Amino acid sequence: MRDVSTCAVRGHRSNRLHDEHSENHRGSPTPPQTRPCRPPPGWAHWTHVAGPLPLPTNVLEVASLLKQYRTPDGAPTTVVDVPTFVLGFGEQLALRGASGSGKTTFLNLLAGILEANEGTIWVAQREFTGLGQSARDRARARTIGCVFQTFNLLQGYSALENVRMGMMFGRGVDERFARELLKRVGLGGRMNHRPQQLSVGQQQRVAVARALAGRPKLVLADEPTGSLDARRAAETMSLIRELCREQQAALLTVSHDRDMLAQFESVRDFEEINRAAAKAAA
Repeated sequence: MRDVSTCAVRGHRSNRLHDEHSENHRGSPTPPQTRPCRPPPGWAHWTHVAGPLPLPTNVLEVASLLKQYRTPDGAPTTVVDVPTFVLGFGEQLALRGASGSGKTTFLNLLAGILEANEGTIWVAQREFTGLGQSARDRARARTIGCVFQTFNLLQGYSALENVRMGMMFGRGVDERFARELLKRVGLGGRMNHRPQQLSVGQQQRVAVARALAGRPKLVLADEPTGSLDARRAAETMSLIRELCREQQAALLTVSHDRDMLAQFESVRDFEEINRAAAKAAA
């Protein structure tokens, strides 16, 4: 009989994950070797099993996630309060919610761009919430691709150079794959164009290629078609979904656009997940 909580299961990666967590955890005086390692929350029911663990089914697991801000008078305001949330490997899910409901904050927490007040976030069996900022940046570059409404392209660099940038902080630059991605999004003849030389739709396609450049396990898309007209929006969302399927990446997108949401088989109301949004809407 083996016990996951003591990291005795052969093939379980918690020892390495715990070492990385301990190395980057700030302010803890406890020596790493004396602290029990924690498996991802979805594996809790496998605590006492014999033999190797089954393969995990969730690329993303969230528990007791809380994000608060202070108002000018110092009072705390809760923006995100998510008791639990999971997304399976390769799953595609759209979250529907009004502007100002905390959707962008939620995605930024998942990506490690923002730091939560409380709770845990596991991405591809690695806990992001226990890492310092630089470690979160490195982990994000290796496991997560982000598509923003405002593109966030580097204006002084070509489309190809922007895609390369998406690779530099992760697994390294793969020139052939970068070119293949730009061809795949229909920009094979505009690789050397800078953002200001591209249309809005073309810029968004560069951003999509950049998001997939690091071969992520999870793609987060924040209102990815918000700057496009209806036809371009439908084409872009279809392209994002198709590329995620090809790369076997899970996709989580947030939007209030009914036409975009209609493309997804799985849609959830953000208020069902975020208690803070439900309270604000009540």
